[in-house]
Amino acid sequence: MGLSLPADHAFAASVHPDVDRTASADPGPSAEEARAVDHDVPGGLQRMAEAVLAERVAEAAEHDPVFADEVARRVADFTLRGGKRMRSRLLWWAMRACGAADTAAALRLGVGLELIQTCALIQDDVMDRSPTRRGRPAVHIALAERLGLPAGSGPGGAFGASAAVLAGDLALVWADDTVAETCLPPSRRRRITAVWRAMRGEMIAGQYLDLRGQAVGAASATTALRTARLKSALYTVERPLALGAALAGADRRTTDELRAAGRYAGTAFQLRDDLLGAFGDPAVTGKPSGDDIRDGKPTYLLAVARA
Repeated sequence: MGLSLPADHAFAASVHPDVDRTASADPGPSAEEARAVDHDVPGGLQRMAEAVLAERVAEAAEHDPVFADEVARRVADFTLRGGKRMRSRLLWWAMRACGAADTAAALRLGVGLELIQTCALIQDDVMDRSPTRRGRPAVHIALAERLGLPAGSGPGGAFGASAAVLAGDLALVWADDTVAETCLPPSRRRRITAVWRAMRGEMIAGQYLDLRGQAVGAASATTALRTARLKSALYTVERPLALGAALAGADRRTTDELRAAGRYAGTAFQLRDDLLGAFGDPAVTGKPSGDDIRDGKPTYLLAVARA
């Protein structure tokens, strides 16, 4: 999933991941609009996502109409019918808690987070060979079936997996482009870019450790917790909170306290998700149960059970 970025891309510049101590929270001119979104953050995010993704699909159609119809629209639809919107909500409320009201920027960054999640879920399902996601066929299954190919194995399975990797890459590209095109003051952009870059790298590192643990066949409880933190906790809770704080221009102490709270909450979220993955009801969770145990994934739950 590595991307080669041009020198003038917003993420190509080298920035230090420290916070901007000189920045201060500024409610700005959109306080009334922000208060309206407060009552329905998912609704505000959905409207922004529809606008952003319509532009992305139109751009894809300029490249090739078949690609746009079969891949780009699927990525957009997957994102628009997304789950709980937890990451974008956390970003929003961190910004608001820090006293800011930059509605458009917060919602665009939230769309970026949802696209990162789309990338992670699509490619995670390929790696885990999961047949369903959110109660529907996983993207690699749907892409094969779209061409009338058997999705389980053989050429159809190989096509579906390869095409889904590209779909995930497209979601990641769209996420970066959405953040890069967000209007931000220079000091806030530097901070947000630093958090964004760290979050992407952490997520991929965590996924690699997850795959490595399955290949090796065992993992200590310490390694399992580190994997959970990198793969999920950071980009699910801690980094979205940090993005909201950065957007608001929060000081170092506030940012550090939000990150610490997010680190523990994110780890707890992943541990609960591991329990649901092992024992949850697929009709409720929207994904198969028991896959982690069957595949020997290096979860903390399995590490403790083996100890």
